[in-house]
Amino acid sequence: MRLVLFQPDIPQNAGTIMRLAACLGAGLDIVEPCGFVLDDRRLRRAGMDYVDRLDWRRWPGWDTYRRADHAGRLILLTTRAAVAYTEWRFRADDRLMVGSESAGVPEEVHEAADARVAIPMRPGFRSLNVAVSAGIVLAEALRQTGGLKTEV
Repeated sequence: MRLVLFQPDIPQNAGTIMRLAACLGAGLDIVEPCGFVLDDRRLRRAGMDYVDRLDWRRWPGWDTYRRADHAGRLILLTTRAAVAYTEWRFRADDRLMVGSESAGVPEEVHEAADARVAIPMRPGFRSLNVAVSAGIVLAEALRQTGGLKTEV
């Protein structure tokens, strides 16, 4: 299972998602451009000591990512989905994509996704923080697929 960050804007969220992926054993793809400089020094600061233990890759843009040969389905987390993440049946090789904090993802990314899932919320609320959303859905996907290999 992999998390995919589409053009992240906020380095603190990217760092939180890096830690999330490392701690739960998921891979991470960052589709650039980012709204911040993505270099070794900043990555180490954002991801702390987890970066060295994270299976991650950066992609120079959507076209490069889209054309690459990936395993699994691309599942987009979006408020525009008709299916709740709790109703979706995840697979161990799924790629869970979250959009940028300021703009989400463009229509072409929506269309390229194999599926779109949403986190149900109370009426009148627009969205959750991207790192929180990634954590909620990743935990459920790993639970469903037996991928949570943690010590308690």
